[in-house]
Amino acid sequence: MTTGLSGNTWFRRYSATPTPRRRLVVLPHAGGSASFFHAWGRSFDADTEVLVAKYPGRHERLAEPCIDSMDVLADQVTAALLPFADLPLTLFGHSMGASLAYEVALRLEERHAVRPAALHVSSRKAPHRLTPRDLYLRGDAALIAELRRLGGTDTALLDDPDIQELVLPAVRADFTIVGTYGPRSAVPVGCPVHAWIGDADPSTPAREMEAWGDVAPRGFRLRVLPGGHFYLVEQHDALVREVSELLVTSG
Repeated sequence: MTTGLSGNTWFRRYSATPTPRRRLVVLPHAGGSASFFHAWGRSFDADTEVLVAKYPGRHERLAEPCIDSMDVLADQVTAALLPFADLPLTLFGHSMGASLAYEVALRLEERHAVRPAALHVSSRKAPHRLTPRDLYLRGDAALIAELRRLGGTDTALLDDPDIQELVLPAVRADFTIVGTYGPRSAVPVGCPVHAWIGDADPSTPAREMEAWGDVAPRGFRLRVLPGGHFYLVEQHDALVREVSELLVTSG
């Protein structure tokens, strides 16, 4: 079930037990929201509490200004996570969320002496292999076309002008983060890194994910699953099963 957060607006919290042994922190993709990962809240064992980030500018935070800077977003997510650092934290980020998870992992360790149990990165190149993109500078039609290309969004909704008016500000802010972040130095994290990618991802070839090993002196593993950029929808059961197994062994 979903439980309260004592005023913390950053995470949707799922708990199957009042006394979890570990926490899984999920950071959504560009244009995404916590609701995309709703099923994850019921997919792990009773010892695992799931926290899914709620970015400003969407759903219950719709009235808040969107954030269009990776550093600002990472700083705020890191600060919001500190009250939950009493248990082992595993970070899972998809697409833009993978870059965010990496930056949060660095901040937790460097600034707060909190070493995550593991970092899971999905469908996103390593920080030192990224190339800037100017999509965020283009018109709304270009943003919608990119959402259609990547999948993961109900294309019928994108045809509704009212829906577009609601979601495009957040999409543009997220694509600004994606387009202006990187390349950055390959600063290593102090935890194992697990990389995930679909074998038909149109934006990130599977071989590119291997570069995450450059920031993973504590161990690196790449898993390629069938599917595109949003392989994690059709491969939900397989992905959750493998992440669950890694959670038990790492934290």
